[in-house]
Amino acid sequence: MGITGWWQWVIVLVIVLLLFGRGKIPELMGDVAKGIKNFKKGMADEAESVKEATSEAASDAAKTVEHKADEAVDAVKSATKKS
Repeated sequence: MGITGWWQWVIVLVIVLLLFGRGKIPELMGDVAKGIKNFKKGMADEAESVKEATSEAASDAAKTVEHKADEAVDAVKSATKKS
């Protein structure tokens, strides 16, 4: 049961050809290629969204306490002007 020789692979290939036929194999490989392409596209989209989220978090972290205090004061001033 362990190591397979080259002749065993030939037998497996012949069986696959008999089961699926010559026309079905390229169609299956095309479907596999489309699946890989969609997977890579999804991974790239996910990496881009993570990068955007990281940059937003970094910009919030870069604000100092004084900036946040100034924003709070501005918000209070605008709320009191509306009243």
